[in-house]
Amino acid sequence: MPVDAREYAAALRQYAAGVVLLTVRDDIDDVGTTVTSLMSVSADPPLVAIGLAAEGYPAEVLQAVGSCAVNVLASADAILASRFSSAGRPSARHLLESVPWRRGPVSDAIVLDGALAALDCTVASVVEAGDHVVVLLQVEDVPVLGDGDPLLRLRGRFTDGAGQPLRRP
Repeated sequence: MPVDAREYAAALRQYAAGVVLLTVRDDIDDVGTTVTSLMSVSADPPLVAIGLAAEGYPAEVLQAVGSCAVNVLASADAILASRFSSAGRPSARHLLESVPWRRGPVSDAIVLDGALAALDCTVASVVEAGDHVVVLLQVEDVPVLGDGDPLLRLRGRFTDGAGQPLRRP
């Protein structure tokens, strides 16, 4: 018996996931998207994996460019995460006009100065997985390592590290 898509989505909404901002710099512009499917794969060598919609522009650009930055967002970054999860968003630089950032030393992608952590990565491999791709990333550098409470996604809402929903200021 096939699994009902709504039940599947409802079940996974019970799982709290950290929120990251994936950024990629290509020849045309900077691309960014909010991602909640990040996992540590290996410490030696340092590898992480992310899931992206296979037909989405971020997956296309990442595969073409071959490098990116993964910015681990703090609980104070909920509005920023929302900006990057909206359809039809403009260039990543326009969404970050008031946010301090720099370029990753390997990827040249946007690295947020205020991130809890930033990983500068190169693409090690890509695996097709249903309507998504799983991208295995080799961590080449850790240009930011901060401190604070992480931004989480739980039950379709951004929450703080204690699972409390975040309210707009």
